[in-house]
Amino acid sequence: MIGPRQGGKTTLARQLASQWQGAVHFFDLEDPRDAARLASPMLALEPLVGLVILDEIQTQAQLFPVLRVLADRTPCVTRFLILGSAAPELAQQSAESLAGRVAYHELTGFNLAEVGVDNTRRLWLQGGFPRAYLEPQAASVRWRQAFSRTYLERDIPALGLRLPAATLRRFWGMLAHYHGQTWNGAELARAFGVSEKTVRHYLDILSATFMVRVLPPWHENLGKRSVKAPKIYLADSGMLHTLLGLENEAVLMSHPKVGASWEGFAMAQVIAALGATPEQCHYWKLHTGAELDLLIQRNGERRGFEFKLTDSPRSNASMHSAMQSLRLTSLHVVHAGAHSYPMAEGIHALALADVLSLT
Repeated sequence: MIGPRQGGKTTLARQLASQWQGAVHFFDLEDPRDAARLASPMLALEPLVGLVILDEIQTQAQLFPVLRVLADRTPCVTRFLILGSAAPELAQQSAESLAGRVAYHELTGFNLAEVGVDNTRRLWLQGGFPRAYLEPQAASVRWRQAFSRTYLERDIPALGLRLPAATLRRFWGMLAHYHGQTWNGAELARAFGVSEKTVRHYLDILSATFMVRVLPPWHENLGKRSVKAPKIYLADSGMLHTLLGLENEAVLMSHPKVGASWEGFAMAQVIAALGATPEQCHYWKLHTGAELDLLIQRNGERRGFEFKLTDSPRSNASMHSAMQSLRLTSLHVVHAGAHSYPMAEGIHALALADVLSLT
């Protein structure tokens, strides 16, 4: 199970453990006592039967070869639930040692299905981290500010990445202003006085630790020039608002990034409702101006989504171009209004409150 720090992985794992029929063994790999118990990992883990939970596995990468050996035993007497705050791409040894033996489940923050559509505004403003969402507004702001400091000063170094916290904080804050825009590494590199490779490395770190969503472009041989750079979104709307200094709804609604913020939030709800994987999600944009905010290709269908912070969206030439060029099964314009209705052939206005009805 992978996902951001403080995203609820440990809580969910303990709930699963409470329902497990058999022995349960829990190791918090950031606890020096548990780390000491695993000083000789094969000796410590081989005798255990039942469910073994290893929390924050990315801090003990040397365990992956041991887990491969134990997972291959016949008969299989142990199930391992490993929790990590870094994507498999950052914990390379898991991909190398456990190939074909491990399944990944990404646990994101709360979504509309979990909090209910009546709490949409709160979820958008405060974000999906459980503590950030559940706390009153002022306490939520303080929690998110503290989380950003801990993430930069403790979590990143714990992954073995030696980057000045102030540098990554500045880059993270700059990305907040780029939220919803196409990646421009050259521009960011000039702003930092470093190479494009360096700023891309910063982006990869934030992406691999679930702070940023990198939405790749969709391009195929359509006879038209499409944009090849990805689009960048901060993964959590609450953290976006914290980095932009937006502490309440009134300030948010008057900020120039309010539309982009709502786009990223609504997009995350659509992806969660459909259970789409990162590999199935793209955006599309031509140099001529036609574009589509989100393309999900799964189960042999191509479904398009546009996101508009309005209560009365209208179809336009760009939508019709996307329908034709991409051969979309459907195109939904997700909006902030109360009603869903057809707009044109194959194009539907979809109230955000109705997103959970998507199948």
